[in-house]
Amino acid sequence: MNDAMRKWARALVGFSAEVKPGNTVAIQGGPVSEPLLRAVYREVLELGGLPVMLPIFETLRADMLTLGSDEQLSYLTPIEKFVRTEADVVVQIISDANTRSLAGVNPERQAIFQKARGDLFKAFMEREGRNEVEWTLTLYPTDGMAQDADMSTADFAEFIYRACKLHTDDPVAAWKELGKEQQRLIDWLDGREHVHIIGPGTDLHLSVKDRTWINCDGKKNFPDGEIFTAPVENATNGYVTYSVPAIYGGREVAGIRLDFENGRVVNASAERGEDLLLRQLDVDEGARVIGEFAFGTNFDIQRVTRQMLFDEKIGGTIHIALGEAYTESGGTNTSAIHWDMLCDLRKGGRVEVDGEPFLVDGQYVV
Repeated sequence: MNDAMRKWARALVGFSAEVKPGNTVAIQGGPVSEPLLRAVYREVLELGGLPVMLPIFETLRADMLTLGSDEQLSYLTPIEKFVRTEADVVVQIISDANTRSLAGVNPERQAIFQKARGDLFKAFMEREGRNEVEWTLTLYPTDGMAQDADMSTADFAEFIYRACKLHTDDPVAAWKELGKEQQRLIDWLDGREHVHIIGPGTDLHLSVKDRTWINCDGKKNFPDGEIFTAPVENATNGYVTYSVPAIYGGREVAGIRLDFENGRVVNASAERGEDLLLRQLDVDEGARVIGEFAFGTNFDIQRVTRQMLFDEKIGGTIHIALGEAYTESGGTNTSAIHWDMLCDLRKGGRVEVDGEPFLVDGQYVV
């Protein structure tokens, strides 16, 4: 087996998520990622886990959304229930050969599909909050993803490898070192209340009073490299413009501007994909509320790839997610969506916390 795949698999189920003897481990990914799927399967066996391989054929989602009735869109399969409510560990490998396979789908159909899974998503989040499930998410290089990133597939694979710190002799040690630096930032933020974000088309005020900052150091998302919290639900005011396109359900939404009053989006527009944006905002009551505010800290990632798993970690950026909040950060907002949107402040932007500069032009200054 390829040494790179073995090293990646060991990091996924030995560090990012820790498989213990007897754990049921759901392994999800597309056929193109078979080398890594097989490596993870073998590693789970070596660790004494019980692997459950769940291949994903991306074209089936498009068929369902295009051809399915409302009843079929709302049907929750036994596999979905197992992954969300029963598995001890979930390993998801994103490996879309065609990243635009859902581009022609009616946003209303996507909203029906997503809303039907709101309770399952909430149950999974609650299980995570009770430490009943571990999960990890990574991305396998495909031609389609490389094209989105304006890279060759070989260069994109190398980019992923470095972003995951797998190019180092000891990736786990590298992630622990980043964790220490992130903890230094968290220690500075703890106990502070007011966040002010200033940038092109952006003047946004958030409250993080009594909220907990979470150190994302290679656990769960892989790669990782962020610190996040849940803003106070009714205290967001101002406006934000996202210079980086947001991807949702295989569709790109670009030039997003959101206006907030007392915690809720009261006006939204986009230069492209506005119909999808507006549909998602109306999925449920919680979709117009911020569930997550985060700082990217992975300076091994410096370019936009149109893959949010990487883009939200870019060192010196921020991202803001509409919808479901992570309970461990103190958030209470619930929604069937959790949609991360990236705001790049590296060329003329800043974040002030209680009036003091924290992030200026992509550099942490505390």
